[in-house]
Amino acid sequence: MRYEDYTPLTSQEISRALSKSSNTSAPGPDHNPYSVWKSVHRIKPSLLSSLLDPLLAHGFHPPSVKKAVGIVLDMLGKPSYDSPSSFRVIVLLRTLSKILERVVASRLSAQAAICSLSHPLQCGSLPGRSTADAALFLQPYVETFHRLRYKVSTLFLDVKGGFDSLEYPTLLSLLRRKGVSPYLVQWVGSFLRDRTCSLTFQGSARLFAPISVGVPQGSPISPLLFVIYVSSLYLEIPRSLIISYVDDFAVTVASPSYRTNVRLLQKCFSALKRKASPINISFSIPKTELIHWRTARSNEPPGSLSVQLEDQLFYPQSRLKWQGFIFTPSFDPRSHFSRRYTLANAALVTFRRLSPPGMGLPPYLCLSLARSLLAPILLYGSAV
Repeated sequence: MRYEDYTPLTSQEISRALSKSSNTSAPGPDHNPYSVWKSVHRIKPSLLSSLLDPLLAHGFHPPSVKKAVGIVLDMLGKPSYDSPSSFRVIVLLRTLSKILERVVASRLSAQAAICSLSHPLQCGSLPGRSTADAALFLQPYVETFHRLRYKVSTLFLDVKGGFDSLEYPTLLSLLRRKGVSPYLVQWVGSFLRDRTCSLTFQGSARLFAPISVGVPQGSPISPLLFVIYVSSLYLEIPRSLIISYVDDFAVTVASPSYRTNVRLLQKCFSALKRKASPINISFSIPKTELIHWRTARSNEPPGSLSVQLEDQLFYPQSRLKWQGFIFTPSFDPRSHFSRRYTLANAALVTFRRLSPPGMGLPPYLCLSLARSLLAPILLYGSAV
């Protein structure tokens, strides 16, 4: 069945999808890099759109492009490799499929605002939302309550398993309730069903096994689908704020005392667990972090009260990293920019080797490198 609300796929959409695809990205089981499809599209712009248009029009994703290869790698610094958590899997997908996935992600993002698919405080995987936006939501909120003489605390939570926890029937039901175009709902269901993956170890054979839950890692549309899936995990509690970036949540509360904040954070965590359980979402307790904010001019001793979650105590941090930003209780930027300065120095040492005295790169190229490489490293976080 061809859906009435379907808009034909254009070569311009394919061009935009290919422009966001890197030629150095590792291909999947088909061994076709993006450079092949870019060449095909440049020679005959109508070919890919005519090939992929019927799939999207009928909401169908063929099984032949749903096979993935998972490369199992050791995680560095682990004391033991007896547990699966000591390994990470790099999933390689077919590049032709990922082109169509980028197109669908773009169309679904356009409907996200119209259909209220995501929460306003979700700052990841949506156009115009970045890690800086997450920090820019958090910091003014804290400073506003400090001016009102409140104590403010934040609990940083990480979703356990993330993409692997998504159950597609629940997601499809949510998309239908929100009024998403039927052809997109049908395609997402077809995309997530009947997927297979082969885990490749050193010297192991490629035996494909079915996958019943989750969204594929490395897919352009997976982060957006996950953001939509967890859009219900927001609480309406007075003087509280929940900000998230994909699978990272920051729960902030304000009250007259840190002791009250601790009770509120424990209450918020319990409420989040209850809301997350029906959709198969849980939080990784060991990755939890706590910070008690304070003003730079405060003469009071730093807050030292801990939060207890599932019989584990979490003490407030004097310095923590969230979304690439290093925070201190008083929002002192020196810790963050000291780290950026160290990273920029390391980069400088690397590219100075390209231009030893009397030889190597000419000065104008060195200047171009400094502007394109050093400046972004040094200035990351300056907006915040």
